[in-house]
Amino acid sequence: MNETILSIKNLQKSYYKNMPILKGIDVEFKAGEFVVIIGPSGAGKSTFIRCINRMIDPSGGEIIFDGVHMESLKGKKLRQNRSNIGMIFQHYNLIGRVNVIKNVLFGRLGKMPAIKSLLGLYSHEEKSDAYELLKKVGLEDQIYKRADALSGGQMQRVGICRAIVQQPKLLLADEPIASLDPKSAEIVMTQIKDITNERHLTCIVNLHQVDYAKRFASRIIGIKDGLIVFDGQPSELSDDIIADIYKGKEDQMKLKGESKEAVAEGEPVYA
Repeated sequence: MNETILSIKNLQKSYYKNMPILKGIDVEFKAGEFVVIIGPSGAGKSTFIRCINRMIDPSGGEIIFDGVHMESLKGKKLRQNRSNIGMIFQHYNLIGRVNVIKNVLFGRLGKMPAIKSLLGLYSHEEKSDAYELLKKVGLEDQIYKRADALSGGQMQRVGICRAIVQQPKLLLADEPIASLDPKSAEIVMTQIKDITNERHLTCIVNLHQVDYAKRFASRIIGIKDGLIVFDGQPSELSDDIIADIYKGKEDQMKLKGESKEAVAEGEPVYA
């Protein structure tokens, strides 16, 4: 059986007094899992995933990643351990005026000595890995193009490469297809799944879209009102459970272009 790489115990987060977003989450993730977290806006998905790498500080509980209590780390220790967690963002977080290959190589900065990172002194191996990743996602002809000249789907593929070139042990993806059309979403999800499988990474992906979760996940977690209400195999996620998770917010289960009801672009930071 695969070892536990991430253990979450009684995780809590409140942005305002008496307004908890996460209400005590207990869950473990095994090495090599591809887990999709579903739930409507406001459920706590983004807060949960951002607490894992300490982009958001939890209000209580434990986050034990690779044997280290992330919730207690500060400064250099936090940066060192965070460098083992890759992140893919909904809105890409690329530097538009910088070319594609440099945007990918920025993923190495957290694992470089300070002077090398300041001067951008990447090794031949790092440059080669960045190129091979871009080639794998079909962007080898775009490496010297400015990032802001790419389509949304292409920018997200650059974001995938940047996270993977970091050589993380855990990959987090926060709504990576929410801003994409169905064709681009299919490409992005397939590439995330393929690359993480090839590199034996643990991957946790936040999605609204239940159909994509069922197709790509090895395990699905449903979050509603700051609590886990489902944790199991895709085949175990029944229509009744889905209806309960998304009650009153059913329009959020589809990508833009898949229904007349457009999903609002972007989720609040507490979603």
